[in-house]
Amino acid sequence: MRSLKFTLLFLLTVSCGTLVNYDYEKSTDFNQYRTYNYFDDMETGLSQLDYKRMMRAIDAKLATMGLIRSDNPDFFIDIQSEDVINRNNSTVGVGAGGGGGGGFGGVSVGIPIGRGQSTRQIVIDFVDKSQDEKLFWQAISESSYKPNASPEKREETFAKLVEKIFDGYPPKK
Repeated sequence: MRSLKFTLLFLLTVSCGTLVNYDYEKSTDFNQYRTYNYFDDMETGLSQLDYKRMMRAIDAKLATMGLIRSDNPDFFIDIQSEDVINRNNSTVGVGAGGGGGGGFGGVSVGIPIGRGQSTRQIVIDFVDKSQDEKLFWQAISESSYKPNASPEKREETFAKLVEKIFDGYPPKK
């Protein structure tokens, strides 16, 4: 019974984490990219304050990777996000059945538990404008968030999210 509790706690902890999927153009030489900037006309889907938090977190992370923000960049970054509300499909089933004398019957009732969880999907694209806006790297993340979190907590959340997103850059071929 005790190990069951720990297993359930572990699964709950793991399921609340951030999922990140990466994709990239296999023929890309990632060593050629040293400078970056953001598209001017990004529609990020973030509030103005969260937009600034996200850009500060990205700038800090890319600086640790040796990349420099420039007015004449090697590539541009595009950020898009949207809120996704996942419906909770968890239910508790109650059933009754019986049979005898060759007849069978049953009744089952599903009772929903919990609420839908709010998650945010963020897509980060790296685009080489000198090659007809060629997309060469992309990360798509989905993570839970609390819309009423304090500014400090939001800052921390974006820093952790960006850290996880850029674990896949440059890709390990």
